[in-house]
Amino acid sequence: MLQRVVPSVFGPMLACAALIGAMPARAGVVAQVDRNAQRMRVYVDGALTQVWPVSTARSGFVTPAGQYRVYRLERWWWSRKYGGAMPYALFYRGGYAIHGTAAVGRLGRPASHGCVRLAPSHARWLFDVVRSAGGARVVIR
Repeated sequence: MLQRVVPSVFGPMLACAALIGAMPARAGVVAQVDRNAQRMRVYVDGALTQVWPVSTARSGFVTPAGQYRVYRLERWWWSRKYGGAMPYALFYRGGYAIHGTAAVGRLGRPASHGCVRLAPSHARWLFDVVRSAGGARVVIR
């Protein structure tokens, strides 16, 4: 006995889902900042890939704790408020960003107006990874 095959309305959706499943997954990037230790740990797809010294807010300023999403990337940014260069800036909350600094001698201790400062080469590496991944999560403790 022959059975009649009825096309399913789900056929195109299943084919699309199969195609999506075959695509490589985007990297999940997490930049975890420890304000007490003045260190950043970078995780890509759950694996620890980098540990770097940072500078967060000095006395009289604040680097806010919490979990954020990077919402804007700027290869070169100038802070009009503080009159300083912010290369490879990853903005995660209002004017707060992770960015490179020329004051590398201050890394490892509080020195900023509230942003998270990195060595320029580290900021560039993070910027490139976040850009290629399509975003990142920032966790500040």
